[in-house]
Amino acid sequence: MIQYAAILLTAVAIVLFVTPLVRSAATRFGVTDSPNARKVHANPVPLLGGMAIWAGFVLTLLLFDTAPFVQQFGSIIVGATVASLVGLWDDRWGMKPAFKLFGQIVAAGLMVAFGTSVHFLHNDVLNTAATILWVVGITNALNLMDNMDGLAGGVATWAAFFIFLLAMMSGQRLVAPFALALAGACIGFLYYNFKPGHIFMGDTGSLFLGFLLSAVALKLRFPVLYDPITGVPIDHQAVTWVIPLLVLGLPIFDTTLVSISRLRRGLPITRGGRDHTSHRLVALGATRREAVLILYLVCCLLGVAAITVMNIGVTEAQVLAGLVGVLATVAFWRLEQVPLIDTNPKVVEPQGRPQFGPRR
Repeated sequence: MIQYAAILLTAVAIVLFVTPLVRSAATRFGVTDSPNARKVHANPVPLLGGMAIWAGFVLTLLLFDTAPFVQQFGSIIVGATVASLVGLWDDRWGMKPAFKLFGQIVAAGLMVAFGTSVHFLHNDVLNTAATILWVVGITNALNLMDNMDGLAGGVATWAAFFIFLLAMMSGQRLVAPFALALAGACIGFLYYNFKPGHIFMGDTGSLFLGFLLSAVALKLRFPVLYDPITGVPIDHQAVTWVIPLLVLGLPIFDTTLVSISRLRRGLPITRGGRDHTSHRLVALGATRREAVLILYLVCCLLGVAAITVMNIGVTEAQVLAGLVGVLATVAFWRLEQVPLIDTNPKVVEPQGRPQFGPRR
């Protein structure tokens, strides 16, 4: 446990040190997020906080590196770095959504080419397609969650922390430090990003975090369970597939909500707007900080549900997963009823009140 504590504190310390340097560089070179009708900040805010997260994560792993670790996770780090570079280009010069998506697919393809992939479909082509779909989907889901101070970084922190716990409980001594270093890097960044945010992670950070979380979730393996009476192995794979979905459930929920809502209103999914879960909570009466803390709590509850699924019987796990699905459906229906004021003057819903919106 001393080594794990050292990994966490090292990642936090590196990001705390590097972030002010990155902030100064972003300001000097004009890589800032300027105010507009969709954004809450009144003055330009430096971007590129993701570079500090990248530095804290990678440097921590280099300090505690082992050859087996590089063999297991080298392709994930390379793919995540490519995704981060795509985000860096978008932060600095802008990028069409199609090109950004292509860059993410290339990053995911690099990871798959070096051996990180799902295998449950028993067909190489289908496994590759499923892996790329999962990684690109979660990467964009976390990118969409970067719409309030501290939200994306906090969600990534909790997801990484619960992946760490799941890895520890299943004896995966390589996955655990990977997830913990990621959590530490996010914690260090949150010191500067939690309301009021003095620097934003930008796509440089959100694409990096989303890629890493989606990829390391694929690395989770779960112990075989045995019937306590007969001693016969239980087919726990019938429910363990839901564990990554629970750990990353909030970004998945938010992306689904936003996508369906925008399609319903005739808006392109790639267009920014004040229609995320966080904004709807504000519309229901929460402050921005309260909305972020509520979503932190949701992440914790989903993480606890994931741990519970891993440690109970198949039938009980299926019931729990079904209950989470029902609650998610109810929440989806309730949040979709929240009146929104769109920032696009051509598409304005007549009721509702102004919301505190995303930076993208």
